[in-house]
Amino acid sequence: MNIIFNIIFVINIPLALTIIFIERKNPTAILAWLSVLLFFPLGGFILYIFFGQNIHREKLFRHTVLEETLLERIVNNQKRQLTENCEYITNKKMRNYSDIIKLNLNQNRSILTQNNSIKIYTDGNDKFNDLINDIKNSKHHIHIQYYILRNDSTGKKLILELTKAAIRGVEVRLLYDAMGGRTLFKRTFNRLRKNGGKVSVFFPSRLHLINIRMNYRNHRKIVIIDGNTGYIGGYNIGNEYLGKSKFFGNWRDTHIRISGSSVLALQERFIMDWRYSSKEQISALTGFPYFIEHENPGKSAVQIVSSGPDEIDQQIKWLYIKMIQKAEKYIYIQTPYFVPDDALFETLKIASLSGIDVRLMIPNKPDHLFVYWATYAYVGELLKAGARCYIYEDGFLHAKTMVVDGMIATVGTANYDVRSFKLNFEVNAVIYDEKVAQNLAEIFKNDLNKSMEMTIMHYNKRRYIIRIKEAFSRLLSSIL
Repeated sequence: MNIIFNIIFVINIPLALTIIFIERKNPTAILAWLSVLLFFPLGGFILYIFFGQNIHREKLFRHTVLEETLLERIVNNQKRQLTENCEYITNKKMRNYSDIIKLNLNQNRSILTQNNSIKIYTDGNDKFNDLINDIKNSKHHIHIQYYILRNDSTGKKLILELTKAAIRGVEVRLLYDAMGGRTLFKRTFNRLRKNGGKVSVFFPSRLHLINIRMNYRNHRKIVIIDGNTGYIGGYNIGNEYLGKSKFFGNWRDTHIRISGSSVLALQERFIMDWRYSSKEQISALTGFPYFIEHENPGKSAVQIVSSGPDEIDQQIKWLYIKMIQKAEKYIYIQTPYFVPDDALFETLKIASLSGIDVRLMIPNKPDHLFVYWATYAYVGELLKAGARCYIYEDGFLHAKTMVVDGMIATVGTANYDVRSFKLNFEVNAVIYDEKVAQNLAEIFKNDLNKSMEMTIMHYNKRRYIIRIKEAFSRLLSSIL
């Protein structure tokens, strides 16, 4: 036993040096991983192999020279317009948020479009029914990407409708994450593939349930149909998202359907992910019929912001911070996981201490225990800064939204946690539209009727064992 322990200890030394000097993780993550290796030598080594690898140095998604030239031309033109022409933003009330628009444009090359129509979903059945109807009415192509795709009645219905579309001659491309779709097998898609549909898996593993890139997941949920209809938000594909799970009960999420030019940004994001996963070299920025001219179905201004562990900057986290900084009246946040890093957490506390009405809504039941207890640890500190926190009790809250002052909002896939900021591939829609933002604010207020407020008095009465769970989970928060 001593020999085995010594061998593990010797192996952990170069691993620790790698963590410190080569992978250049932030100091908090370094200390957390070194603690795991010290106190759990064998288990820590195995955990690091599966969860600790750093892929910041890998450039996964690349534009061709032509695509890069076109994108730079569009971005530079929009930068110039935003700087020189104060009327470029057609909605006068949204001009106050030009700094957020510029941040997303400079940092993420997120092009602003101002001709979008948006439909909000808070019920999975409504969203799924509309999605199926859009698939049935598709004429040229369906590009569909989900983190989780279940091999249940809901998943099978989706695959069946995709197969019918392929039989009609529609181009079907289906992309799912290897971990989120781990219950699926190749035979699941036999009929779809036989009829011309294409299926690809993000970060697949040769071993069905073992994946050394387990920690880096494609958490995006994107659908583009015929280049003119797009979906983005929190719902995956499975029975639980339609409220059919006995454990979770009602599944409360937020998703949006977009018509307008921002669908083209979703198209680019999907094609970049698809091209990396499938190796099919289709155009990511140019060419009919994937990129088409749009009329003006609406007046909502939208930017699509994506982020991932292959990038050094944490684009969506910076977006969240900038939105919080712009608040003058209130900030409403809904998220299933609240494990922020120091920068985001301090920004929220400063906003609350400055008199901004900061309200956070989280679920009342865990689907990841460590994350659940870490969330409570951060909530307690936020309450002390004067923020208000609500525990949603009518099922499971999975929405990832922020509304600021009833003027701007974001809906997407990124939670308010370190995993979404650093480890997952995420995508959010930023919406500059007073009507949409106020609709989302009203949805938040209606959810208050199904929630219990967690006051500082309630929090201070929690049991000792819960305090221990919180402390331990917060210690590991940088690597959860």
